[in-house]
Amino acid sequence: MFGKSENREDYQHIDRSVGGMARNLPDKSFIDFHQHTRSQLIYTSYGAILVITSQGSWVVPPHRAVWIPSNTQHAMKTIGTVKMRTLYISEHSIPHLPKHCCVISVSSLLREIIIAITKMPINYDENDRDGLIVQLFFKEMKPLRIVPLFLPIPDDHRLSKICNGILNEPTNKNSLEMWGDLVGASKRTLIRLFQIHTGMTFRQWTQQAKITLSVQMLAKKYAINHIAFQLGYDSPSAFSAMFRKTLGVTPSEYFIKEIFDEMEKS
Repeated sequence: MFGKSENREDYQHIDRSVGGMARNLPDKSFIDFHQHTRSQLIYTSYGAILVITSQGSWVVPPHRAVWIPSNTQHAMKTIGTVKMRTLYISEHSIPHLPKHCCVISVSSLLREIIIAITKMPINYDENDRDGLIVQLFFKEMKPLRIVPLFLPIPDDHRLSKICNGILNEPTNKNSLEMWGDLVGASKRTLIRLFQIHTGMTFRQWTQQAKITLSVQMLAKKYAINHIAFQLGYDSPSAFSAMFRKTLGVTPSEYFIKEIFDEMEKS
């Protein structure tokens, strides 16, 4: 395989600006909450990963990556068989990057750069080809495009009960008034709390939840009509229309567009 350590601790105190680690993980693997001294870029060339923090969760399909700033507690769960390619980056190397977690687009070039870095020796030669690849990585990381695959999880106990109820039963069509009766809050109060704690309306949060759930189900290769039914849509076409409006492609195109041919043999 790659012949490099798969222990994340071996990459935190190296004297290079970037360290790259490759791991292949089976479906439903769970990596419990932890943090790193270095910032982390999590990318999967196959399958999908759910990254969880106290602020919410990010879905990371192929052609996307998630940026985790240093010392941020996070956990991960694989969705399908995953080829995870992780870079650990000195926080002073890319000072312009956000100080919060976010999902970014990965171009074809950036994908190949990430894979190349995971194959380099830990103490790569900064003055040779490997050093030039790292420099190109920093150039390619500059233009960030935030992708709407983040689901904020509110810490208010009333909102948390509502949100968990929707995630556990996405076909639930309770109105905000009905949820208010269940959690002991008025509709007006819940409208205000959703905006304060999530930056979204109740309707926007519900749609975002269904988007993140649908991407996870697509990663498991569920049929579109099955996903539409599981998420409570009246028809597959109604689900597809919502998906396309949000992510720019139809559900059937999404992973075809995102997954590259198997170019790395590992």
